Amino acid sequence: MHASAYLKLSVAVALVTIALKAAAWWWTGSVSLAADALESLVNLAGAVFALAMVTLAAQPPDAGHPYGHHKAEYFSSGFEGILIIAAGLGILWGAADRWRHPQPLEALGLGVSLSVASSALNGALAWAMLRKARELRSVALEGDARHLMTDVWTSAGVVAGLVGVMATGWQWLDPLLAGLVALNILREGGHLVRQASGGLMDQALDAASLADVQGVLDGFRRGRAVRFDHVVSRVAGRRRFIDLHMHLPAGLTLGRAAALRGEVEQALMRAVPGLHPSIQLLPTDVEAHTLDGEDLA
Repeated sequence: MHASAYLKLSVAVALVTIALKAAAWWWTGSVSLAADALESLVNLAGAVFALAMVTLAAQPPDAGHPYGHHKAEYFSSGFEGILIIAAGLGILWGAADRWRHPQPLEALGLGVSLSVASSALNGALAWAMLRKARELRSVALEGDARHLMTDVWTSAGVVAGLVGVMATGWQWLDPLLAGLVALNILREGGHLVRQASGGLMDQALDAASLADVQGVLDGFRRGRAVRFDHVVSRVAGRRRFIDLHMHLPAGLTLGRAAALRGEVEQALMRAVPGLHPSIQLLPTDVEAHTLDGEDLA
């Protein structure tokens, strides 16, 4: 399935889990279950926005966006992070109020059962989405999957706490767990916002990919009168770009120089899947100067 298909499934699962968790909260009056239901509502909003951004990112380049629309996925990740932070703050507020004004809980067995059922749905979907996100290098899909996984851990903590309430009768466990859930939500939201910010700021390739690039360039240096400089990389959604200068002897024919550049490009694309290299040919004794960027090689 494509990323959009997974996100449509995420929307459907979010609707089901909202219904289950809202019912659990209604029957029990548990503030921690209310917090869990609120996070699922955020899941729904995030999945809808992620679906819109993935659809936009898939559009081909046009006159106004000659490099494509791939960065739209970062907006999805950032938006979902902001939603998660807002939900976390709301949960903290509700937990503090319940801590000051404790209330007895009812029908906890039913509430726990509904929460477990919703967690099973979210867990299965999050696992499948994370695998697909790594395959497609989709920031939006990964953000939604990580949010779902956070929801699973949240529900697990809530269930454990409610079981503790049933076993001990300590009503204060409910708002305490809601507060811990909120802190975990805030942590995950901050991670997504930082990830989106890095992408929008033209973040460089990861260290492993840069090492693979360096290995390819080192291989072409051996036994050849060739050198590389001004190597600059960036990531835009699923696409990865690298620009560099390739210096060759001035007496080399244009055809041979172009052929050697093609070999380097093919080797780079094999070493780093999804990479789009752009190589400028220059004579060995000519230096090009840029105002920004650091050399990798």
